[in-house]
Amino acid sequence: MATDRHALEESLLEVDFPAGKEDLVEHARNNGADESTIHALRAMPPAEYANLTEVERSVWLDKGAEEGQSDSEKAQQDRQDTGSGLAEHQTRTPNNPIVEELGENRGS
Repeated sequence: MATDRHALEESLLEVDFPAGKEDLVEHARNNGADESTIHALRAMPPAEYANLTEVERSVWLDKGAEEGQSDSEKAQQDRQDTGSGLAEHQTRTPNNPIVEELGENRGS
């Protein structure tokens, strides 16, 4: 789910940085943020964020909702790193359904 930049900035007014993901979610909830903004914040990687710019780079922003945003600004936002910032061994991956059903290394 995405949010727009204005809603994100309004929900995080007066937050003390650096702040962790859960602190940001709680602060936004206390400031009356809408559900899409709360959901976008909860979808961020668990990390310590130094400022609002880092938060904006980590949430999914709805480019269609950005009033007055030029095509070049939209393209620049598309080029930003959208990776989670976590190493592969730190990301949670689902188990292979065959391994779950048959077990690991069945002697074949």
